[in-house]
Amino acid sequence: MTVTPSFPAPVFSGPRIEAAIIDLDGTMIDTADDFTAGLNGMLAQLDAAETSREEVVEYVGKGSEHLIRSVLAPRFEAGHAQDRFDEALAIYQEEYSRINGTHTRLYPDVEAGLKAMRDAGLKLACVTNKPRRFAVQLLTQYGLIGYFSVVIGGDTLAKKKPDPLPMITACAEMQVAPQAAVAIGDSENDAMAGRAAGLATLTVPYGYNHGQSVQTIKSDGIVASLLEAAKAIAAHQSPTL
Repeated sequence: MTVTPSFPAPVFSGPRIEAAIIDLDGTMIDTADDFTAGLNGMLAQLDAAETSREEVVEYVGKGSEHLIRSVLAPRFEAGHAQDRFDEALAIYQEEYSRINGTHTRLYPDVEAGLKAMRDAGLKLACVTNKPRRFAVQLLTQYGLIGYFSVVIGGDTLAKKKPDPLPMITACAEMQVAPQAAVAIGDSENDAMAGRAAGLATLTVPYGYNHGQSVQTIKSDGIVASLLEAAKAIAAHQSPTL
């Protein structure tokens, strides 16, 4: 029997929430095995040792460039790793484009949570550090793309999370004040970007967070799933008199 973890109820101090900005990798979809397969395809062409899911999850969340540099660092001398970076990135993107979505799974209650938020009148955006085309493909594969009026990838803007620019841009495109939005993600990057942009923040406990405990993330609360996030938002909308 699966036991759903219990966490203290999130405490929001801001106004009524009108929108949710949701991360993708590690929050909606478990993509670590896709990353591992793509990286191993790249490493094979570079004649380098394979990586593992356990290594990869420590690097996920800061974009493809960071992922590649992190994997190359222990396998090549510093100067050589930098020399191979452009080649490695091109190979990886080609490998990943072939397998995107192949070794993935939807986390529990993701669609139920998105539906509950949408039915409650929230506007929804997906903000991820994954290249946008890959994000759109994944969301389409799982039938989730229709929930989002905005999808911002790591290559959409000049800066990516933890910079607040993607969050600010998503709010602007949804015509919602940042103070009336909540950022939901699995890593410190999501919370940092949300806080810097003026959003409330929620954290899910089942993602990657660069291999660190979710309790290390400063947010307004931990929610067991996106459905629990929807319930927490609904509770905030209807405070007890």
